[in-house]
Amino acid sequence: MSGVEFVKNAAGRLVPLEVNQVKQVPFKGVGKYKPSGEKASSPIRMCSDYPMDGNKVVDFLREALEKCGLKDSMTISSHHHFRNGDLLMNQVFDIVAEMGVKDIRWFPSAAFPCHEPIIEHMKNGVVRWVEGSLNGPLGRFASEGNMNGTAVLRSHGGRWQAVQDGEVHIDIAILAAPTADPFGNATGDRGPSACGLLGFGLVDSLYADSVIVVTDNLVPFPCIPWQIQGQNVDHVVVLDKIGDPEKIVSGTTRLTRSPDRLYIAELTAKFVQAAGIIKDGFSFQAGAGGTALAFATYLRELMKEAHTKARFIRGGSTKYLVEMLEEGLTDYILDGQTFDLDGVRSMRENPNHVNTSPFTSYNWHGKGNFASMVDVVVLGATEVDVNFNANVVTHSDGYLLHGIGGWQNCLFSRCTILPIPSFRNRIPIIVDEVTTLVGPGELIDVIVTERGIAINPIREDLIEATKRSGLPIHPIEEIKAEVDELVGGPPEKPQLTDEVIGVVKWVDGTVIDSIFKILD
Repeated sequence: MSGVEFVKNAAGRLVPLEVNQVKQVPFKGVGKYKPSGEKASSPIRMCSDYPMDGNKVVDFLREALEKCGLKDSMTISSHHHFRNGDLLMNQVFDIVAEMGVKDIRWFPSAAFPCHEPIIEHMKNGVVRWVEGSLNGPLGRFASEGNMNGTAVLRSHGGRWQAVQDGEVHIDIAILAAPTADPFGNATGDRGPSACGLLGFGLVDSLYADSVIVVTDNLVPFPCIPWQIQGQNVDHVVVLDKIGDPEKIVSGTTRLTRSPDRLYIAELTAKFVQAAGIIKDGFSFQAGAGGTALAFATYLRELMKEAHTKARFIRGGSTKYLVEMLEEGLTDYILDGQTFDLDGVRSMRENPNHVNTSPFTSYNWHGKGNFASMVDVVVLGATEVDVNFNANVVTHSDGYLLHGIGGWQNCLFSRCTILPIPSFRNRIPIIVDEVTTLVGPGELIDVIVTERGIAINPIREDLIEATKRSGLPIHPIEEIKAEVDELVGGPPEKPQLTDEVIGVVKWVDGTVIDSIFKILD
């Protein structure tokens, strides 16, 4: 990013005014940026250019890419509903390399450790850079300054916003579909590789110049229900296997067994009860982390004791949420991403388990979304600071190892709680200033640790509601001081250069922070 001008944004973070040759708007504050202009749209096509019998199947993935006019410097997009079980995108970039195409921008909704082979394609110039959540090896590769462009991290809603607003133009979208018909109608909730809904691929299907649906379960027209609509699809390719659904349960999506984290989850549920949030018709969302999953199990028992029913639960769905639906503890699951096979089954079989998209759930540039209608959301974090700012993408050593997901969008809940351990591997999690700012402290209401609960001072209502609860509520500075003394002091600052290897976008498309290269 040589020659690029940097400024301090409204959060006091140094950010570039240009990223990958695209001009940027620095973060102006929560709710302060008001975009204007027309939305982007996909090109108009003629029905007569497609087979009149509706059969868009081509024999090979390479043939589909050739028909889409793949060439140097294009943008290829994909969704991540298979999470670490994706078997498609490594094949795609192997074919792109065989075709001699270079400088591709990959625009996934997220990349996972299974995509580590794409590092070789970044080294050989096939993939220039990635704009999407980077989990694991790809994040480490970028942190060490090895990517030829700048990583751009967006929330799930921010990704839809970027496409809709014309910031990112998708040339070719490649959508893995567990079931599809020859016309291109596709769904994810059935078939041998069923992974749940395909909501993160919906924006790609609507706005990309060309759309390729890849399936391992081709059924006769019509594929019912369809989540991707065939009139937006150019070609259909059939492969032997597109993904391993067993691996959608990966990394963070397992219930914790740690006694400390189980205690944190229990404290969180008790806080929600003490704050008066648990009542008939309330709603909640729990993230996919092990502690958040445990919170859902404790909340379930408190709801049973109080004979209380939720109007809806916002997913990512898991078997724990499915059990609550099946037990009559909620009317609906409004699902944005399926995190295990119980969720897949439920979505397929239960009409009250509803698939949604980032547009309805999270997009900041729409006529409302239902993130702000959720009464309480429970999420994770890698770091928080004494001003309640939070980080979910880097660690205290500065390495970029995680993506944002829907985390930023969920902060607009009526009560946002981060249940986190006070330290990991003897490294304190509560710091003076987060390494990377991903969520502003004004939107984060409560921090729950095994050493106590801290309530953001601006939430006087929560302080008042819980002051006689008997819960261990303390100022965040007090919890931090106790932990620092226990582990021998605050963590050392990461060793970073002044080279920006990535930026974090806020939900409105502005740049909230920069991610810097790790010092060799």
